[in-house]
Parts: sequence; C-alpha cells; structure tokens
Amino acid sequence: MSSPEPGPSKPRARVLLLNAAARLFYAQGVGATGIDTITSEAGVAKKSLYNNFASKAELVAACLDARHQEWLELYRRRLDSARTPREGVLAVFDAYTDHAHLAYQDGFRGCGLLNAAAELPAGAPGRQVVRRHKEEVEELLAGHVAELLPGKEERAARLARHLAFLLEGAMARAGLEGNDERLKDSRVMAVQLMEGL
Repeated sequence: MSSPEPGPSKPRARVLLLNAAARLFYAQGVGATGIDTITSEAGVAKKSLYNNFASKAELVAACLDARHQEWLELYRRRLDSARTPREGVLAVFDAYTDHAHLAYQDGFRGCGLLNAAAELPAGAPGRQVVRRHKEEVEELLAGHVAELLPGKEERAARLARHLAFLLEGAMARAGLEGNDERLKDSRVMAVQLMEGL
C-alpha cells in the first residue's frame, strides 16, 4: 500500500500563494481580494497562508516586494546591453515598458505597486515597500545621470528627479489608457531631456 502523496511543501505553498495573490491584487485590488479567494486560487489550504504569512498585510508586502524584484530583473536585463549612461537611463524606462507587457490576466492597469499603495493605510508595510521601490528607481536614474554630468551633482539630481516624475506620470496615464503609448512617449521625452548634456 503506497503512502498518500504529501501536500505542497511550505516553500511551494508560499510561491503558489504569492503568485495567486499577485494576480488577484492586480486584477481586483488589495481590499477586494479576500484570503479565501487567494487560497482557492492558489489551490492550498487556508492554514498554508498563515503558516507562510502572519497576516494579509504581510502577504501584501511580500507580493509588492516580489513585484519590485521582478522589475529589477527586467531592468538588469536591459542594463546588460546598455553601453552608455544615456542607455542606462533608457534601461529604466524600457524596464517599465517591459513590465507593462507582462501577461496580465485582466489587462494592463498601470503600476501594480502604486495601485496597491493607494489602497493601503499610511504606515502599512506594503506602502513602505512601494516607497523603497520608487526611491530605488530614482537612485538608479540619478546614478546614470551623474555619469552624464560629472561634477554637477545638483543639476544631475534635479534631472534624475524630473525623469522619475516623467516616468511615474507616464505610467499613471498608461494605466488609465490600458496601453504603453504614454510610456513610449516618456522615453522619447527622456531622450530629448538628455540631448545636449
């Protein structure tokens, strides 16, 4: 007599939960997505969720951090082929476009990080994850711009901030419009801002 097959291991259940939660949070929103829906979508017992996450807030923060890591990987791939600081800046813009092109079950709704942050209360761990992501994006831009403007730290910081705002605005509009046209426009504008540096 064979023994019964074991259920999903803790790491496997964690991955299933994160993947299911990420899809559902993006499609339906954080507040509209309950624990039962997540565990059903993941195909795991409710107990598995609490064996992996202390609360829904912890699950939300973990999902947002995974989304940040996903974006970083797209950026690193783009950066691998960048040969100049300008191309480094554009790698940031292109990674946002790449992220918009990932398969979204119910269509593109903009930046999943900002969408989630808008639903979370001030001080929530998930909001801190989103803030760190946005700060890191601006720091990456600042690093590339500093190479374009050596010895002009203040001007480089202003331009990096400008580029970050341009990118965020484009992402917000792209989410509203459900396509990447505004992201493409923002890339063109970024090129124009860097002309003559």
